[in-house]
Parts: sequence; structure tokens; C-alpha cells
Amino acid sequence: MDLLYVLTGAVVGFVIGLTGVGGGSLMTPILVLGFGINPAIAVGTDLLYAAITKCGGVFFHNRNGTIDWKIVGLLASGSVPTSILTIFGLKWLTLMNLDYERIMTLTLSIMLIGTSLVVIMKDRLLSYMHGAVKFSNGNTKQRHRIRTYLTVLCGILLGFVVTVSSVGAGAIGAAILFLLYPSKRSTSIVGTDIAHAVPLTAIAGFGHIQLGSVDFQLLGGLLVGGLPAIYLGSHIGKTMPDSLLRPVVASVLFVLGLRLAF
Repeated sequence: MDLLYVLTGAVVGFVIGLTGVGGGSLMTPILVLGFGINPAIAVGTDLLYAAITKCGGVFFHNRNGTIDWKIVGLLASGSVPTSILTIFGLKWLTLMNLDYERIMTLTLSIMLIGTSLVVIMKDRLLSYMHGAVKFSNGNTKQRHRIRTYLTVLCGILLGFVVTVSSVGAGAIGAAILFLLYPSKRSTSIVGTDIAHAVPLTAIAGFGHIQLGSVDFQLLGGLLVGGLPAIYLGSHIGKTMPDSLLRPVVASVLFVLGLRLAF
């Protein structure tokens, strides 16, 4: 097992535990830019890494009743079929000898920049959420129906971008839920987002196994370093100011996104 993979998993896992930012936002660009790993391999491997490392979060949130399984079902009804169709699309591109790595890299770049903006604008998003509670409480059946459709449509979007880039199931997914369900508590939004991310990343990851774009040796090293580091980072993160960590993480994601784009 390559020690560098273990150390990379530990560093990224520590940042995940410290800030809550999804692993795909950091892991995939590090593997591509830092190790020169094929983008498809990096995405496929990171999807399984995300699915495994988020399982503990689902257990915790479910035990505390902070998962809205109805919303999870709505998101998954759009994301899971889309993820499967995207895998078939990537398979077709492979059979046609067409290079889809540039598509993956460009999507990854856009998602990293988008995630950096979501991270830095978290307070404004929360402010909007609280300001929209009255509107949400006055929902009519028609508004409820529209929100249901929008949730499924957002699931479709997440299904595509997560399968292609491994980014979006965390910060972007949570941002969508904040906007669509402003009356829900932050803990419920986070729990619901994680609960949806696990099946989505797992299905997308297994799809990449079929494409041959998962490196199991790399995955093992990342997990050995990442799992204990996430636990450590989550405990240390409780004592560190969010206002200090968030700009640093957002800046790193923004730079990585630009680097991949050019």
C-alpha cells in the first residue's frame, strides 16, 4: 500500500472532519493534479471513498432523527436513474473510442468553483433560509407540488454531476435543500443531504467499477488514512472558528477549479 495514498486520505479526511466539506471537492482534484491520476480513475475511486466514509454520518443522523427520508426519496428518484444513465453514456463513449476525460475535468472544474462559492456564502444562504420561513409556512398545495418537482429535478442534476465529477453530493446538495426547504433545521438539512449522498455515490461508484475506472489499491490507502482522520478532525473542528476555516477551504477549492479549467 502506497504511504502517500494513506497520507492523502488522512489529510483530506481531516479537512472533511474539520470543515464538513465533501471529500470529492478535495480528493479528486488532488489525485488528478497532485498524482497525475487519470480523471476517470480519480472520480470512480473517490465516489466509493465518499460512499464508505459517509455511512457513519447516516447512522448518526438517523439515530438522532435528523433525516427526512421523504426528501431523500424524492432526490434519489431523480439522481439514481440519472446516475445509471450517465454510466451507460460514459460506457457508450468508451465503446465509440471517444475521450470523455475533458468532459469530466471541465465538469469537475465548474463544480469546484460552484462549491467554493457555496462555502463562502454559507451565512447568506442561512439568512435567506430564515427569511423565507414565513413563505414556506404559507405554502399552498400548488407550491408544495412545485417544490416536489424541483426536488426531483435537482436530484437529476446531482445524479449527473456527481457521477461525472464526484463533486456536488455534499455542499451543493445541502445548498439546494436549504433553498427548497427553508423551514427545516440545519441539522436536518445536513442529515438528509448525507443520507442521499450515500446511495448516489455508491451506485455511481459501482458503475465506475463496471467501466474499469476504480483503483482498489488507491481506495484502500485513502480509507486507511481517511477514516480515523475524519473522526479526529470532527472533534478538533468543534473548537475552531468556522469563520477562519471556511475562507481558506473556499479559496483552495476556487484555485483548484481554475487550475483544472486551464
